[in-house]
Amino acid sequence: MTTLRARIRASIVGVAAGAVALFALPLGYALAAGYDSEAVIALQRDAARVAATVSDSFGTDGSTVELPPDLPASVTVGVYRVDGVRLAHGGPQRSPVAAAAADAHLHHAIEDGQLAVVAPVPSDGGVTLAVRAAEPYRIVQWRTVRAWGLMAASGLLVVGLAALLARRQAARIARPLQELTASARALGDGDFTIRAAPSDLEEADAAGRALEATARRLGAVLDRERAFSADVSHQLRTPLTALLLALESALGDPRTDRDRLRAAARSALRRAEQLHETVEELFDLARDTHVSAEPLDVAGLLTGVRERWHGEFAARGRRLDLPDPAPLPPVHASNAAVRQILDVLLTNALRHGAGTTTVAVADLAAGVSVEVGDEGPGFSGDPERAFARRVGGIGLALARSLAEAEGGRLVVRRAAPRPVFSLLLASAEPSRTDSPGPGPS
Repeated sequence: MTTLRARIRASIVGVAAGAVALFALPLGYALAAGYDSEAVIALQRDAARVAATVSDSFGTDGSTVELPPDLPASVTVGVYRVDGVRLAHGGPQRSPVAAAAADAHLHHAIEDGQLAVVAPVPSDGGVTLAVRAAEPYRIVQWRTVRAWGLMAASGLLVVGLAALLARRQAARIARPLQELTASARALGDGDFTIRAAPSDLEEADAAGRALEATARRLGAVLDRERAFSADVSHQLRTPLTALLLALESALGDPRTDRDRLRAAARSALRRAEQLHETVEELFDLARDTHVSAEPLDVAGLLTGVRERWHGEFAARGRRLDLPDPAPLPPVHASNAAVRQILDVLLTNALRHGAGTTTVAVADLAAGVSVEVGDEGPGFSGDPERAFARRVGGIGLALARSLAEAEGGRLVVRRAAPRPVFSLLLASAEPSRTDSPGPGPS
């Protein structure tokens, strides 16, 4: 499997090599044609200079031709008849390109490994002579090859620089991804404190921030689940213990007859069913499988609370007051979560409070308030200590965590005397404010 670094290097080097090739091939062809054209023009100039000094009666009147002293040493000049036969100076004995000058035009061609150019000698009676100037074609080729070599060296230099840049860029791009991979592996191993080092890549930094946020959320969820598990364990242990004690008391009392035993069994069955319902609700809340898209049925919730707790308070000689609520704004919250919160508050009032316990529901500017209060002495000190496990009991800590999970707040509105706990739930109406209400007074 190809690594990211290798792919980046191959891509950059490939693009650079392709660009060099696309640029160098046409340029190389143009340079070759340019050197050929330059050599032809130079030879045409030399041939025309010599042709201007040649008499049109050369070869019959015994005249001679003096070559310019500044001719390049590599250039060979000869005087030819238009039938291609050499009359004077250098060159092959016969030259087909010289015979082409009969049309009174300049001509050039590769002849016997030389680049030859012929210029007709001016004459009033028609062209009878031509001057042929030639130089070895390998000189022209060498100029082209040298230019191509310089181009190739430049191209290799560009590709080499591209390879170095590709290596650097590949390392720069791959390093953040490798660090993200290591962070993801650490997250998979349970390290929720990972922090992705910043890089110069916006995408990699965005992925790192997302991974950090995910790690924080997972860590918070795991901490909540651990605390929730501990709280639920404590919350279930108390009713289970009461159930067992009631059964043991009924079985261990020698005065228990069949009717009393049947009544104890019915009571135990009722408590077991309530415990089973509580377990199911808590597990649903722990798995976050409850559906809170529907508005909270406050009236139905209070009816269920009255049915579950009226007998418990009556057995203790206490009164539970749950007035019918007035019309309330819609609140999106889990019935199961709010029921568990009220169960915790009523359990706390039954064990530690006194007198009448009142459950009141009110419409606040920002939502709905559900308050549970009793006529007991309450508690002193910081109200927040009521939710600490070592002071207020684990049940209140569980109730607060459930309230926060539903987007609400559980606060102590009055600590002493006649303590009042207030559950604040935000309204679902868009026109209302998002805040769930004021804090404790």
